[in-house]
Amino acid sequence: MARAKTEILLVIDAGNTNVVFATHDGARWRGTWRIATDPQRTSDEYAVWLLTLLDHARIEREWVRGAVIGTVVPAALYHLRRLCREWFAVEPLVARSHLDWGFPIKVDQPEEVGADRLLNALAAHQRYRGPLVVIDFGTATTFDVVDGEGAYLGGAIAPGINLSIEALHQAAARLPRIGIGRPHGVIGKATVPAMQSGIYWGYVGLIEGMVRRIEAEFGAPLKVVATGGLAPLFAEGTPLLEKIDPDLTLEGLRLLAQRNPMPRFEPDGGRLSHDHPKLLKRDKDKPRREHLPLG
Repeated sequence: MARAKTEILLVIDAGNTNVVFATHDGARWRGTWRIATDPQRTSDEYAVWLLTLLDHARIEREWVRGAVIGTVVPAALYHLRRLCREWFAVEPLVARSHLDWGFPIKVDQPEEVGADRLLNALAAHQRYRGPLVVIDFGTATTFDVVDGEGAYLGGAIAPGINLSIEALHQAAARLPRIGIGRPHGVIGKATVPAMQSGIYWGYVGLIEGMVRRIEAEFGAPLKVVATGGLAPLFAEGTPLLEKIDPDLTLEGLRLLAQRNPMPRFEPDGGRLSHDHPKLLKRDKDKPRREHLPLG
């Protein structure tokens, strides 16, 4: 059975821990996949993995007509760009502070703000309106404030939960490495339950304390939107997390791609995989040269 042709936007969110790839057909998300972040992973290695998943989702690679990348790992950008150019024949839009975000970035040095934080602010304002604070439970735990008109006001950055667990294990010889989970009580009766309590309820206290202080400085109540893999777990421990949105950063990338023109792809600027349909069509349409006989 033939696959119905459609135009696909390839969305890439490269974080410190994982790179998330997603496809959107203009109406809905068609697939989301993740792979561990490795700045040394080449474009060809990404392609072998991603093309298999696209085929499983019944998406042809020539349907990809645009790509957008958001990354907080500069070293990963080179290979991700090459992936888009060489395997999909598109020049990716890269999330940067100078693009049209649709809102002012009211911080001292906009170029230093992580792309993920601006993307979360964009998507949260579009989906929930403001004023609001976005909490992202990633490698770092970030708090980002958006006013009622959508302007990005800045925020706060704290160590992420898993980073804190690893630091505790590494720095204290007798403390084991633990998993994160909601403990039954606050008072631990053994070492591991005590560590789990300190991590979990300590971060609940961080969330509640930071939101109260941010609201006091802002001068008005704020909606609280949470994203990241651990957001549902911490929502069990505090009613403060009103909205849980695991796809906030991906949605921000999609919205950014809507607001900004896609860069022009120059086929001769880089290698295309030899069997890419766009390359085959270009070669087919290229006029053939007549070779005159020698002598």
